[in-house]
Order: sequence, then structure tokens, then C-alpha cells
Amino acid sequence: MRMKKSARWFWREWVKPLLVIALVVGSVRSAVADWNHVPTGSMKPTILEGDRVIVNKLAYDLKVPFTTWHLAKWGNPTRGDIVVFFAPSDGTRMVKRVVGLPGDTIALENNILVVNGKSIAYEPLETGMSNWIDAKERPAHQFAAEKLEDCRHAVMATPSLNAMRSFAQVAVPQGKYFMMGDNRDNSLDSRYFGSVPRQKIIGRAEAVAFSMDRDRYYLPRAGRFGEKL
Repeated sequence: MRMKKSARWFWREWVKPLLVIALVVGSVRSAVADWNHVPTGSMKPTILEGDRVIVNKLAYDLKVPFTTWHLAKWGNPTRGDIVVFFAPSDGTRMVKRVVGLPGDTIALENNILVVNGKSIAYEPLETGMSNWIDAKERPAHQFAAEKLEDCRHAVMATPSLNAMRSFAQVAVPQGKYFMMGDNRDNSLDSRYFGSVPRQKIIGRAEAVAFSMDRDRYYLPRAGRFGEKL
């Protein structure tokens, strides 16, 4: 009898409140805001391995928690947005940049992006925008600033890698988006798995919550905390 009373007390005072808290927190992370761990360098130099990025899941719509069902929609990704989505090939959660919108035509000519028949402008990258790349690693890469309408951001190329630097013009279907990584020669993106359906987009990456350098015993990169993307 005493054990039953203790079990009921434990359930009422500890287990039940913790379950409620877990449900509320899980629902918020599922439908409102979350963070996303970045394990690869496909978005360097914008996002580094070991970054945790804040994902705004209300940027475009409201979904039923723990599902991809849309309750309401008030916007769509724009060209240049960094978004988190499920890859259409295998459902892997990814972070990439939107370079093509529904109805666009996209091509790549020796790493020059061509949108709707017009080559995107590239400029020299300002000093400091690639400083988070290890100094010993930088000479192996080429850096530039790419301008996608109102979005100006850094991109990186690695001439020594065997990469898809050109492809013929493709049309982005209605309801889908063409994604590419800023690390153009080392990114698994829409060049390989095609355009991404709108319903597979989870939200917009807004900032770096915190960052840990795994090559330096996971020491924090304090200067990246809170950095806007």
C-alpha cells in the first residue's frame, strides 16, 4: 500500500510535470523555433562545422507540431535565404541557400551562377569575411562575394577538388526551390538531388546560437555567438 502511494506521489509530483514540460518544449521546438547542428562544411565560409544555428520555423508558415502539415502560410522563401529542409532524396536534414525560386531557370558556368539567363555579379570578398577559415587552409580556396538581388554573401571554391562547376540550364518547377551550399565545390545540394518541395522546408536560419571548434578540442568560438546569418 505504501509503495502504491509512493508511486502515485512520484507520478503526480515528478513524472507528470516533467512530461508536460517536455511536451511544451518539444512543441515549441517543432513549430516555433529550434536550433540546428551543422556537421559539415558545405556552407563555409558563412556557416562552419560545429555551429549551432537558430531556425525560425515561423518565418514562412505555421505547422502542426511534430509534423510537416501546414496550418497557415504567410510567406515563402526568397532568393538568398538560408533555409533548413529535408532532402528529397533521403530525408536528411540540411542547411543550404535558396538560389532558385519556383519558375526560375538556373545554370552554372564554371562556378558562375546564372539565374533566368543573367549571370550573377561577383566581387572581391572583404578582409575579415573569411577569417574563421583556418589560416593554413585559406590558400587552398578562392573566395568571392555573390550578390543575389538584395542578399550579398560570401562563397568559396576549392580548385583542387573534383566538383560540378557547370551544368546546363534547368527549370525550377512550381512549388519547389533550388538550393546550393556557399562552399560551392564541396556541397551536396540541388545539383545532385534536384529542387526541394516547399513542404519540406522547415524554416529560415537566422543566426549562429553558439559555435564549438571540433579541431581544437571543441573550444568555443565565442566571436561567432549570436552572429547574424
